[in-house]
Amino acid sequence: MPLIVRDHTWTQNQNTVYISVPLKGVKTANVHVICTDEYLKVSFPPFLFEVFLFGPINEEKSEAKIGNGVAVFTLQKRRDELWEQLFTNIDKDKQKQIREQAILKVQEKEAEKSKAKAARIQQEKKYALETMMKLENEERDRIQKMKNEECARATAEMDFWRETQRKTAEENENQQKLRGTGILDNQPVCQKTECANATPAVTVLHNTGNTTSGQISKKQKPKDLPAPRSAGCIKINFTPRVFPTALRESRVPEEEEWLKKQAEARRAVDTDLAELDDLKEEERNPDWLKEKGDKLFMAGNYQAAVNAYNLAIKLNRKIPALFSNRAACHLKLRNLHKAIEDSSQALELLTPAVAANAPGRLKAHVRRGTAFCELELYVEGLTDYQAALRIDPHNEALRADTDKICEIIQGTT
Repeated sequence: MPLIVRDHTWTQNQNTVYISVPLKGVKTANVHVICTDEYLKVSFPPFLFEVFLFGPINEEKSEAKIGNGVAVFTLQKRRDELWEQLFTNIDKDKQKQIREQAILKVQEKEAEKSKAKAARIQQEKKYALETMMKLENEERDRIQKMKNEECARATAEMDFWRETQRKTAEENENQQKLRGTGILDNQPVCQKTECANATPAVTVLHNTGNTTSGQISKKQKPKDLPAPRSAGCIKINFTPRVFPTALRESRVPEEEEWLKKQAEARRAVDTDLAELDDLKEEERNPDWLKEKGDKLFMAGNYQAAVNAYNLAIKLNRKIPALFSNRAACHLKLRNLHKAIEDSSQALELLTPAVAANAPGRLKAHVRRGTAFCELELYVEGLTDYQAALRIDPHNEALRADTDKICEIIQGTT
């Protein structure tokens, strides 16, 4: 049963009622208020203050201030009058009815607030979506404009090249026609020598006129060209990385391992950035790529599934399922050594062995064991199958495969 608060105080004037309720040391967050036109309830367990007001109030204009160990209510009267008392004397049935109406009214208000909030959130999402679509359309238009400009430029260059080739062909054809008619017999003819830059080294002049010397040949001096540049080799010496650590406290192997990992990470980042420039936004998500690889595997397109897993692994090398699923693809493609490597990598990522990663460890052990058996390494395969059987001892199919491997090993010994 709640403890009824009796030590409240109240004052009034013609249009306002002031009520002060002590909170008995209860935190402000634990105070719950219900207020309607004729009912006020303040609940702060285990205490309860409840009043059926003498007259109606305007709850919209009323205020409540809770703090400093007291709750102060400022209630605006609907009629300007002085109340004889704060409480009104009504029977229990009427009180029950007023309580129920107050609770329903509060619930309706809360439902309206929730609907209004949901509508506002939906409107904000809609606005954000429209804005994003607008930005995407603008970006698409900009890219299309750049493509059109580049296409127009390339077309203009191609037309200019064709026109140049046509004019050159026409000039050569006209010169051949003129030589055929003998018009250019008294003109010097340049004979091309077979050299890399097609520069005429010798010019022969034929003169069929009445000259006493007959044919005259003149050699044209070659142009002075600069000497070839000499080749050389520039040596680069890097300053060794020195850690300011005392020799007695030195951790050189750990420091070198750290530097090696940092260099590998930088190389991986540079490679990934070069390969990821042309990818779409969803193609940069390892989870999306994993789902795509799973669908390709189910469809039987194992090589495409391997490509999807490869890209996902470049984006995130900490997901064991990527290596385990790629191992399954390699098994289908008969890449048995790669299947063993991927299964081993998945098992390394699935440490420590806990119940949450038991299904993943089971698959990795079975796939690595299968690859070993396909390579006729039955002892190593048996080890993995036994490890999988320890994870799921009630798997009859797994137990049957393990017994079969044991029989093969016994038959070969």
